[in-house]
Amino acid sequence: MTEQNFKNHGRYVPMYHFVAFALWLAILIGSIVNLVNSAHENLYSASLLVAISVLLLIILWYARAFALKAQDRAIRAEENLRHFILTGKPLDSRLRMSQIIALRFAPDNEFMELAKKSAAEKISAKEIKAAIKNWKADHHRA
Repeated sequence: MTEQNFKNHGRYVPMYHFVAFALWLAILIGSIVNLVNSAHENLYSASLLVAISVLLLIILWYARAFALKAQDRAIRAEENLRHFILTGKPLDSRLRMSQIIALRFAPDNEFMELAKKSAAEKISAKEIKAAIKNWKADHHRA
């Protein structure tokens, strides 16, 4: 497995990020073309195809959004527990979720200082990730 770091930690799932959305776009365009070119007696079914393609987008979008929200909650709990174990105190409430997610890649010896600095200076998630010297990889994500 390739070593994970700041430059390569992002992940795409081709079947989801590319194939599913490309197919959805094809269905949407095809259903709109079908609606525009349909005869009066087929207008209802052509309209239903457009509605189904819009519904499919909503499903694709929220399936991802709900999963990410659940993952964010788990990350917040994990990092809050890690901070508590290391310091005896919960994470600073000024930390944004994006900062907490970025901090998960910091090893324990860098985590506390980065968490303090992140809360005090409101540094971005990208800056936090770039500041990590010894990247703690996450190989357990889907």
